[in-house]
Amino acid sequence: MIQQLTLGISLRDDATFDNFFSGHNEQIIYSLKNQEEAYVFLFGSAGTGKSHILQAACHLLGQKGLPVAYLPFSEKGLMPAMLDGLENMSLIALDDIQYVAGNDEWERALFNLYNRAREKGANILVSSGEPLNSLNIKLPDLKSRLSWGPIFQLDSLNDSEKQKALQQRAKLRGLELDDEVVTYLLKRSPRDMNSLFQIFEKLDQASMVEKRKLTIPFIKKYL
Repeated sequence: MIQQLTLGISLRDDATFDNFFSGHNEQIIYSLKNQEEAYVFLFGSAGTGKSHILQAACHLLGQKGLPVAYLPFSEKGLMPAMLDGLENMSLIALDDIQYVAGNDEWERALFNLYNRAREKGANILVSSGEPLNSLNIKLPDLKSRLSWGPIFQLDSLNDSEKQKALQQRAKLRGLELDDEVVTYLLKRSPRDMNSLFQIFEKLDQASMVEKRKLTIPFIKKYL
């Protein structure tokens, strides 16, 4: 069972490696799936799948009965004291660290967590919307800890990869998305994958209600 923090924060059921289209980020995903490194810093722009990857890593270990913790710093109401005791987890996934960079209390708490995690043998996976050197981190020792392991950059998918990602997501739902349908969506929707997946979810629900296939005429009705 996955042990999560009692913060009202839960992992998305669909945030797994099985339904993540890695594109040309394949080597990064391979490394994370095989837990090749104890400490990883992952950065990329919005829509590259950082949160999905962190939650997928938690699911992977949780399914093996290992305790994991996922903490998204974009959530309001979080406190540095919430890091206390996380060193007892097998994996600590810290999402969007840019939200707490520059905060003295958070930086000191993160620095101490890294030290405790090393003593306990816990792994830490951190994501950021910015490169490490661009973060407003005031504590040099924390920046040093964040670079203990490899630093991976997630690249955005190109149009061809976005098409394959949407078709993969549809296939997992038992649906078929023709190339023409996906091309139509890409031309008339926001370009980031978060928005594209949200649109697909709404279209999927609408198609189930009306018991119709996802065709261009049907999509025109809802876009």
